[in-house]
Amino acid sequence: MSNALKVSGISKTYNAGKANALTVLDGTDLAIRPGEVVALVAPSGAGKSTLLHILGLLDSSDSGAVEIGGVDMTGKPDAERTRVRRQDVGFVYQFHHLLPEFSALENVVLPQLANGIPKAEAERYGLSLLQRVGVDHRAANRPAALSGGEQQRVAFCRALANKPKVLLADEPTGNLDPATSDTVFSALMELVRETGLAALIATHNPELAARMDRVVRLENGKLVAN
Repeated sequence: MSNALKVSGISKTYNAGKANALTVLDGTDLAIRPGEVVALVAPSGAGKSTLLHILGLLDSSDSGAVEIGGVDMTGKPDAERTRVRRQDVGFVYQFHHLLPEFSALENVVLPQLANGIPKAEAERYGLSLLQRVGVDHRAANRPAALSGGEQQRVAFCRALANKPKVLLADEPTGNLDPATSDTVFSALMELVRETGLAALIATHNPELAARMDRVVRLENGKLVAN
């Protein structure tokens, strides 16, 4: 089985060549298969967010290669990186970042419309995603009327709306209480298993990390198996 996401020799240094240069990634390697959920554990300031941004084509590395769906994105023009990021990568952050003026369903529909999906089809799929995580009854509500757990479940659905190959999540339950965090994480895992995408989920929660297929730790700019 080919890898959904593969990175080889990723390096990133800020203020390179200066006295205060900071190397956050130093020859980082990682491969994730379709359907595999990998926990990313790292202390604050270790470069976790930088790594996720590079993997999601939001930032560029100084060296190394990022492959998504078997395609090396090294040196690709911005338009192609944007297209692949929009179609093949889903993002979930600690804070939901839902658009406040739109309903839960509209927040899941909008990414699909941007990808050229007809509105009726986008609404059907969006509602099916909301149903899978148990918030379809809140589809017409705006984010302000939703609980924190409901907002984050809608954010998961939005990230999966365009059926990406890769899901990148940065502390997706870090802003929730333990009970809600468990419920939301279970919903995320169910969605990932059903869709068969590859997921890299950054978390400080060792119990959540233990529920994933494997754990990698970012240490001194490199990923090592836990």
